[in-house]
Amino acid sequence: MAGDILDNQGRGDAGWQWPGIHPEGRKFGYIAGGISLIFLLLLDWELIGWPMLALTGGIFAFFRDPERVVPQSENLIISPADGIVSQISRIDPPAELVGDDGSGHIGLTPGPVTRVSIFMSVFDVHINRTPVTGVVRRLVYMPGKFMNADLDKASEENERQHILIERGDGLQIGFTQIAGLVARRIVPFVKPGDTVAAGQRIGLIRFGSRVDVYLPEGTDPKVLLGQKTVAGETVLAEIGQQKLIEGVTQ
Repeated sequence: MAGDILDNQGRGDAGWQWPGIHPEGRKFGYIAGGISLIFLLLLDWELIGWPMLALTGGIFAFFRDPERVVPQSENLIISPADGIVSQISRIDPPAELVGDDGSGHIGLTPGPVTRVSIFMSVFDVHINRTPVTGVVRRLVYMPGKFMNADLDKASEENERQHILIERGDGLQIGFTQIAGLVARRIVPFVKPGDTVAAGQRIGLIRFGSRVDVYLPEGTDPKVLLGQKTVAGETVLAEIGQQKLIEGVTQ
């Protein structure tokens, strides 16, 4: 169900609200909370009970799922993850997203593209969102290692999940969820054939990870190395727009 319509002309009604907790994380929070109450109320082991209660709060915070205001311009590529832009590089897209996979849908074109990597720490929101509106053409899970997700080789060696979205005009945008040192499971919310809207929740990665986005040819990023991104809100790029952007840390 669509939310309220807000714009940059001051129309709409917005305000701060407590973020919800995604159902995927509630069970972990309830388990940790129950254990902490056992230690505090039944066993009177405060040395363990209070840290467990703090851990419960941390688990609920990790799985928080705030509402986002998604820009509604068809040529925008929206950030799929909260985090820091840790890499911007020219690389070949993953083989799993290139060419025909047997389904009859041609994937990304071979050859170097711009990859924007977003690193998520354990303090970031870990609900991932789709960068564009379209149809899910591929969802390919790859088992692997659990190295630091900030390393370049994590794109090829860590547990990961490739997703390919095809827009109505046939343009395809690929991105990859990558598990990290602490992350131990990638949880999808969508499947091939599903129609998704830009900014829609498509999955999560538990406890620290990274998302790579592969920009189409002729498109430069509108974010800077080291910039903080917000899933579903930050504009990563505008399709067909090329312009060097520089920033200064201060």
